[in-house]
Amino acid sequence: MEFASIRIITSDVDRLTHFYEVVTATTAARPAPTFAEIRTGTTVLAIASTATVATLGKHAPTPSANNSVIIEFLVTDVDSEFARLRDALEAIVLEPTTMPWGNRSTLFRDPDGNLVNLFSRPES
Repeated sequence: MEFASIRIITSDVDRLTHFYEVVTATTAARPAPTFAEIRTGTTVLAIASTATVATLGKHAPTPSANNSVIIEFLVTDVDSEFARLRDALEAIVLEPTTMPWGNRSTLFRDPDGNLVNLFSRPES
């Protein structure tokens, strides 16, 4: 088994895709207006409209309702990434901080309220 992706269901694919293109400095693939994929290394962040899960009926994911998942990106320099993104971030949760386990992290929310963590591991 191979982990393939995380998919965020949103009411505004264009807005959320643009946000993650800015965060990752990567252009998303857009095979359909209702779907986007941002590939970073071996991982994919998929962004899809509610239309893509409509067949699930009452079991379909609800946009902007995540309270348990953190979307994490490993970066080389948290402080420089934070400086690059600061003006584009509307909801900063944690400015760059060294965590007790040694990682350097900054956390913020995307336009749908999902928590995003940019982190770097301590140098060996």
